[in-house]
Amino acid sequence: MNLAEPIPTAIILTVFGVLLGVSVLASRASERIGVPVALFFLVVGMLAGSEGIGGIPFSDYHLAFRLGVAALVLILFDGGLNTSLRAVRQYLAPATVLATLGVVGVAALVAVSATLFGLSLPEALLLGAIVSSTDAASVFAVLRGSGVHLKRRVGVTLEVESGINDPMAVILTVVLTQSMVEPGVTLGWWIALDVVRELVVGGVLGLVIGYGGRMLLPRVRLPAGGLYPALTLVLALLAFGIPTLAHGSGFVAVYTAAVVLGNSVLPYRGSVIRVHDALAWLSQIAMFLVLGLLVFPSQLAEVVWIGLGIAILLTFVARPIVVALCLIPFRYPMRDIAYIGWVGLRGAVPIILATFPVLDGAPGATRIFAIVFVIVVVSALVPGSTVPAVARWLGLESSDPPPPPAVLEIESRKPLRGELLSFYIDEALAVAGAQLVDLPFPSGAAATLIVRGEELIAPKGSTVLEPGDHVYVLVNPEDRAMIQLMFGRPEAG
Repeated sequence: MNLAEPIPTAIILTVFGVLLGVSVLASRASERIGVPVALFFLVVGMLAGSEGIGGIPFSDYHLAFRLGVAALVLILFDGGLNTSLRAVRQYLAPATVLATLGVVGVAALVAVSATLFGLSLPEALLLGAIVSSTDAASVFAVLRGSGVHLKRRVGVTLEVESGINDPMAVILTVVLTQSMVEPGVTLGWWIALDVVRELVVGGVLGLVIGYGGRMLLPRVRLPAGGLYPALTLVLALLAFGIPTLAHGSGFVAVYTAAVVLGNSVLPYRGSVIRVHDALAWLSQIAMFLVLGLLVFPSQLAEVVWIGLGIAILLTFVARPIVVALCLIPFRYPMRDIAYIGWVGLRGAVPIILATFPVLDGAPGATRIFAIVFVIVVVSALVPGSTVPAVARWLGLESSDPPPPPAVLEIESRKPLRGELLSFYIDEALAVAGAQLVDLPFPSGAAATLIVRGEELIAPKGSTVLEPGDHVYVLVNPEDRAMIQLMFGRPEAG
């Protein structure tokens, strides 16, 4: 036995723990100053790198790529679990146009702008492909962590686009990288067929795995509740691996399978959702830390003005123009188009794609990687930090009530007869100001808890419902319509 072995392992775990802790604590600071948390994770990674104060030598692009892909799988799966299937069906067509034609359009306009900054045409085309897609991790984190409740049409379009637009960017990046490494390779119309194949195969297999998991989870009897999140994690990994091996898009399949599962009755649903939310955050932190470690600040200094210029054109010209051309046929209001064009966040996906040419030894690959990093940082600082302010300015905030400060839920392995629904008491409701004893509750329904500010109130007949209350009502299926007539639409779970 090597007695010295625990020491290196302890050092690695300690360093990772320190970096993880600093990143988590920095997330609070990012919330206060309005900067996306992903940027803090990148900065912490850079500071810990070989040219930073940490001095950690790291240049393993293979490891970074694998960690990045694994992290994106978990982030996409978590995002899909929290997405309404009905909303996806409603806005899938415009999101798909943005994820295909939109990506090509952005890549082309970025390539044109890159040539103005002195990049050769092959380098410009490759750079355009790498930064052409929005990043799911950044979009999910910013939209759900900004505190702004967007109107459904805008929020779902952005989330679905970011969840399914990777295949086009990946195919363009791979093909253009190959053309740089092997100049004799010709680019043909078959690229479009590859995109269609990846989307179709990924979507179909994602549906198969999603509905398979939907049938399996309620029927399998596991010895502990904590094993159900482990089983959904298995489904997430299979949803990426199997379609990818079948030459489909694993990312589309993961997102599709998660949407199907998230809109079903899951055993121990609350625990499953919380575990995957934690895994997604941990993945995001680890991914951006590792990508930050890859960056050498000395290389950034050489290309910062190029990256800044291209990022400005991407943010203010390329993305808005392409989004407008894609969404006008779907009769989106101009405010919606302007906002979707603005929130074209770049994050981990472009940085991961930028490792492709480095791994293949393409000429100028490390320079392109540094430019991409600058573009990602600018994207986080400019559109990312203004997401809440622009939403309010354009009047795109949803009228949905604020979430309750406390959440009450029932967890069970099997579906139970009856539901625990939460309702927000708006001042316009007829029940506002009424005593519970005066309300015509069906015999199978009852108010179980009232959350009023920081108070938890046990409902009694004499309790008066006040505007701003969150009321939890236990109701049988046949009485749900009656309860909704009284209290309105239930709050989102």
